[in-house]
Amino acid sequence: MNTFESLGLKPEILQSITDLGFTNPTPIQEQAIPVLLSGTMDFVGLAQTGTGKTAAFGLPLLQLINAADKFPQALIVCPTRELCLQITNDLLVFKKYLKGVNTEAVYGGASITMQIRNLRQGVQIVVATPGRLIDLIERKAIDLQKVKYVVLDEADEMLNMGFRDDIDFVLKNTINRESIWLFSATMPPEVRAISKNFMTSPKEITVGKKNSGNVNIDHQYYLTAAHQRYETLKRLIDFNPGMYGIIFTRTKADAQEISERLSKNGYDIEALHGDLTQQQRDKVMGRFRSKALQLLIATDVAARGIDVDGITHVINYELPDDIEVYTHRSGRTARAGKSGICISICHTRETFKIRQLEKMINATFHKVDIPSGKEVCRRQFFHFMDKLIQTDISHGDYETYLPDLMQKFENVSKEEVLQRVAALEFDHFLKYYENADDLNIKLDTRNRNMVNERGNTQTRNDRSDRNFNRRDNGYTRLFVNLGTKDGFYKASFLQFILDESNLKKEVLGKIDMREMNTWVEVDKSNAGKMIKAIDGKRYNNRTVRMNEADGGFRKPTDEGRKRNYAPRERRQF
Repeated sequence: MNTFESLGLKPEILQSITDLGFTNPTPIQEQAIPVLLSGTMDFVGLAQTGTGKTAAFGLPLLQLINAADKFPQALIVCPTRELCLQITNDLLVFKKYLKGVNTEAVYGGASITMQIRNLRQGVQIVVATPGRLIDLIERKAIDLQKVKYVVLDEADEMLNMGFRDDIDFVLKNTINRESIWLFSATMPPEVRAISKNFMTSPKEITVGKKNSGNVNIDHQYYLTAAHQRYETLKRLIDFNPGMYGIIFTRTKADAQEISERLSKNGYDIEALHGDLTQQQRDKVMGRFRSKALQLLIATDVAARGIDVDGITHVINYELPDDIEVYTHRSGRTARAGKSGICISICHTRETFKIRQLEKMINATFHKVDIPSGKEVCRRQFFHFMDKLIQTDISHGDYETYLPDLMQKFENVSKEEVLQRVAALEFDHFLKYYENADDLNIKLDTRNRNMVNERGNTQTRNDRSDRNFNRRDNGYTRLFVNLGTKDGFYKASFLQFILDESNLKKEVLGKIDMREMNTWVEVDKSNAGKMIKAIDGKRYNNRTVRMNEADGGFRKPTDEGRKRNYAPRERRQF
């Protein structure tokens, strides 16, 4: 294996790497750094999160820029403010021994006046989120004419978040660049299109298989009834008392609700979602990084770019609809060569998604039984006893109290002491779990019945009839003039409509998304509320229209006059 010294980095940068305790580069660093040091070659690097991509592009950038020139020479564009700050902090460490090199993070939610002032003082490397960068360009507060190197980090995430037009705008405004460096965990067609439209014969390096998952992640899934997701989540947290993890939900309403329920039950958890101010987000992330919080619950949008060392578990409260989203969720654990666990809570109708994920990320998903109440208590008890045995008693004057303690316990046996400690520490667990339900659901493959562990059986035909009636009698089909052309994919569209309407996911049926529009099934009792909340809203400078799709014309829109009505027939999808 190569060392950093063999990659061609100058002594000042090597010294900062040595201070960090690193001696050997990761695979993406080993392959990317020698190519990028030339400065003139377009580059595509495909590697999972947590593999050292920031150093892979950050170290060459620091070597290539001219410290004497006090204007932006390198531009790094990334999807979120968290990642923006993380990259900037890493660069500050890497440039420890470089004189006159300045960096600036520009992102929404912070003072733009302060950012403009810092830029005017002379900055060579700008790290930016797309929205704030375009704001600065339009204010003529940043000059990109002399930018030589453009880095697109987490390119697939930026496209998933709807930043395609922003990226095109930025690349069209860096006309004198010498190279584009694109880093991504996956290579969907949209990322390939950027490579084709803006890059010239790029050097492409893939670490691991394209769209593959981190081999150090153990992918697990648990089958339970949909209405028992929360109880299953709580039990899995209790069964892993040393867990330090992130729980992903589809909507900010779910994130907030679950966070509040767990907090009331004594768990160290807070939610991270789009309704928080930057100051609130920074406070939550500060507590999580310092491990004052055991758990963070977040939406996909809020958690983009979170890079925290030592995360042991990622939990999908629900499976995402897109492979790229799953890859980024799971990539929050098993970083920098460590191992981690990614847990998905599923119901039986989602097992086909598990099979698809296995094929697409080339990994095996292990079905695990939800632990029983007794198993949870046993795991908690022995975790506590391990902590008790490992407690450091070398720094206190405990011997002073030993004679009194010995006298106090002279008529109490060792076994009774242990029992009393267990009762004192675990009385609430024992009471909670003594009659706990078995949350597992298994499929009887002989007659294709669904059987829970209490022996209740429900045939698939029964369920099909029930679901058929539920769809025909309980749902209203709504039409909305938003689709994939607006930058949505199913998960982001779902989050959008639930956040805007303040409804729960349980009120929704099927979602049929097309390029120009989408059909949504909504519980009849909530359809009016959703229409009232969303119809007439503004999205991307145009008016959103939502109405009942079954029977009746809808108002024509500028982008959809050729389709001035919603279909009358009730499609099954």
